[in-house]
Amino acid sequence: MRTSLALFRSRWYVLGIVVAMAGWGLHVGALALAPISLVQSVIAGGLVLLTVTADRLFAHEVTRREWLGVALAALGLAFLAATLEGAGDAAHSDYEPARLASFLALVALAAVALAALSRERGRARGREAIMLGASAGLFWATSDTAIKALSGELGETGVAAIVFSPLAAVIAIASVVGLVVSARSLQLGKAVPVIAVTSVAANALTIAAGPIVFAEPFPDQPLGVAVRLSAFALVIFAAALTPAPVRAAHLEGA
Repeated sequence: MRTSLALFRSRWYVLGIVVAMAGWGLHVGALALAPISLVQSVIAGGLVLLTVTADRLFAHEVTRREWLGVALAALGLAFLAATLEGAGDAAHSDYEPARLASFLALVALAAVALAALSRERGRARGREAIMLGASAGLFWATSDTAIKALSGELGETGVAAIVFSPLAAVIAIASVVGLVVSARSLQLGKAVPVIAVTSVAANALTIAAGPIVFAEPFPDQPLGVAVRLSAFALVIFAAALTPAPVRAAHLEGA
């Protein structure tokens, strides 16, 4: 928490937070209008732009393995988009409370577990950063899923009912904790692999929430099912290809 507060002394960090808050507002609006899987698939495309920008404009070294991981993530997300035909006709905000609560609890517990395991004694800083990045992504997946559920109540209930909803508390806590964990992960690891893992973890789980929590339609044809499952496999494999370099972590420790 002390580190997160200290970061606000940096104008670049404050600018990043301002941009992030603006993007978050647009994100909430998109979730209120479209299925969560469609929204997150579009957002996940920013991962490719991130890598190109980091490599060309900010002189972050991007290895061939990391480029391959990003390319596979982009391919997997493209496959996901290809199987979403017809899913954008409605917002798909309806859910069963028990199923939503179970999903949020499982993802949040996984986020806490990753953050705790990252502190194992003797673990390289690079690996700790990757685990913290994945943890931050899971916290944000918890928040985004809760936002989607709460967005279905916009216009149907008063502002007070939304603000004091248990889902609002979940959104606030998961968002803030995710921000703190993400800040720590970026202190320890390289920007591109850490942000890639954070993005993949957040988007993969929120896309999965579409059919699992909000009953979004799944492809009817076996080919469509195979393509969607292949997409998830590609995204997970891509995350495995973007670890922070152990050699660089050892050099920093030395």
